[in-house]
Amino acid sequence: MSVKAFIEAVSKLRKRRSGSGGPSISVSTAVKFLAARKFEVSRAISLFEQHELTRQREGLVDLNPEVEPLKSELDTGKFTILPTRDTTGAAIAVFTARIHCPHISSHQTTLQVRFFYFFISSPVQLWVHLLRQSTFFPFLCIVSSIFLVRLFQGLVYQLDVALESVETQKAGIVFVYDMTDSKYAHFDYDLSQKILTLLKGGYPAKLKKVLIVTAPLWFKAPFKILRLFVREKLRDRVFTVSLPQLSVHIPRESLPVGLGGGLQVAHHAWLLYCHKSMANKAIEYVQTNVSYIYVFVNHFRDSASKYSFYLFRKFAVQEETESPVVSEDDEITSQPNEAWQPTTEPAASPVAPSSASSGFSDDDSLHCDSPGGTNLAEFVERIKAKGKTGLTAEYAEIKARPPCGTFNHSKLKQNQAKNRYTDVLCYDHSRVLLSVVNNDQTTDYINANFVDGYKQKNAFISTQGPLQKTCDDFWRMVWEQGAVVVVMTTRVVERGRHKCWQYWPSDASANQIHGQFSVTTVAVESHADYVVSYLRLVNNKTEESRHIEHLQYISWPDYGVPENAIAMLEFLQLVRSTQDRLVASMGDTWAGHPRGPPVIVHCSAGIGRTGTFCTLDICINRLDETGTVDVRGTVEKIRGQRAFSIQMPDQYIFCHLALVEYAVAKGMMPPTDLSDLLQDYDSD
Repeated sequence: MSVKAFIEAVSKLRKRRSGSGGPSISVSTAVKFLAARKFEVSRAISLFEQHELTRQREGLVDLNPEVEPLKSELDTGKFTILPTRDTTGAAIAVFTARIHCPHISSHQTTLQVRFFYFFISSPVQLWVHLLRQSTFFPFLCIVSSIFLVRLFQGLVYQLDVALESVETQKAGIVFVYDMTDSKYAHFDYDLSQKILTLLKGGYPAKLKKVLIVTAPLWFKAPFKILRLFVREKLRDRVFTVSLPQLSVHIPRESLPVGLGGGLQVAHHAWLLYCHKSMANKAIEYVQTNVSYIYVFVNHFRDSASKYSFYLFRKFAVQEETESPVVSEDDEITSQPNEAWQPTTEPAASPVAPSSASSGFSDDDSLHCDSPGGTNLAEFVERIKAKGKTGLTAEYAEIKARPPCGTFNHSKLKQNQAKNRYTDVLCYDHSRVLLSVVNNDQTTDYINANFVDGYKQKNAFISTQGPLQKTCDDFWRMVWEQGAVVVVMTTRVVERGRHKCWQYWPSDASANQIHGQFSVTTVAVESHADYVVSYLRLVNNKTEESRHIEHLQYISWPDYGVPENAIAMLEFLQLVRSTQDRLVASMGDTWAGHPRGPPVIVHCSAGIGRTGTFCTLDICINRLDETGTVDVRGTVEKIRGQRAFSIQMPDQYIFCHLALVEYAVAKGMMPPTDLSDLLQDYDSD
């Protein structure tokens, strides 16, 4: 019923526009648009209308890949569709920025070619007249707008082929914008804006993600402008990622060699597949050439002769009219080239839902203004009503839930020795991936997980205290993630037991070497409850250096929790202010989330004190902004990214008491003494 209703509505729409209605669209096209809008007819019609208008405006009708300059543009391979898919079954589109040269690329080439046709075909008197008119410059501008960017046409041509797959219609498309080794001269702002405009509501494909890979420093300014063109729903699908982070979103076996995978891209085979697929495909979109000519004629009605207009139409649009139009009832009988075999199966490796910093949105975190929170008065009453016994039982309910992910990489024989504790493993779906060394796939493993902060995806990296054998990996993670703050909530040795290796020099001016990195302690500040070490981290391969601040909290007892929360809350505020200061000092060198790169947090196992620290930071940020608290919901979400976070019931209770102390200290509520209430249960 929805397909029939959609086809009838489109026919009425076209008839209302043109008066004649035009050819009816096929069932497959109707299904394509309906699937993109969950078979809601009204939304699908709006999408179709926007899509058709976009094609009319951008000249995306009857594209002929065998005619120059589109043919040469396609041959560059700067945009291609991979024959592989991600773990959800989504198709993978890749645009390689460093191949694109806007000043010599498609739109200028097209302008030159067609302008030449127009020049040699027009009467001399027309040009003499135009040169005498003040309208000559506007004329050039209009011609420039008519002859659109060929790369954009090539991109849409390939997307059209990819979307012929039913699997792609269902699972959507992942768009990879590879900026590796690109320079400012490779960046095409107009093209980027066109692509975003198309994807944000003018194309019948589900856009799963946009992954901007290795964005250079100069990209920060245009990046901020481009985000204005993206509606909020799309913002949480746009990520700026490093090359190692990319393989968290897309398995390495699905990535080309240039992006850290093993896939050899056969772009020309893909183009042949496109040609065979589209050769018998009917053109179902209203022709647009005459619309552009009307713009031209209206502007130059008093300047151009009808004969010149005829020649302009004949030569300027001949590329669009040479493609054969085949009935939509014809079937595609050609088979894909053996060198480009599209897969319909999703990749097997797990994909992380929150593995890289989103550059567009402040609200793409798991921790937003989710339901379940209470105001302060209700929060305090709830603590009093439950007491220690009730909160302990509540924690037991949370702890009883089975893990919500797998630990396959942690259990690999090659990785088992990298885990400090055999029963504290690392989720596959949110693990931090290191770059692969010497093609050894197991070198990407470290026992660390991304954890979302309040309205910030991947605000933290929760990890174990480094072992002697994993110090190299730890500093490699710090470097690759761009971290500037490391938080340590344990001592190296507690009660005679090693909790963590001394992975940084404890004394000023001392130096350590860990793999390709040199770590020097520039200065040390010791306080009653914490120690701050100012470090210089040098990548000896590239000779680059960075400033890192190491903040160690030393007042957390080995067993239990701090006696009062004030010192811990002051330390947490120090971490916040340090991160803000260091991010501000980075200036244009940081193009990611406004709050900066992930803060690396560890204790010994990376779940107890680490989970408590993250829970307090998230809850306090929420309390400051909304006046509401949701400790249980926060802990549950953290445990969904770093398994077993908040290790003991005392830590869970401490989070409640610390939030009350924070609210009292900030004047949000009058002093409330809960210590006597909880001490009643000390014997339990």
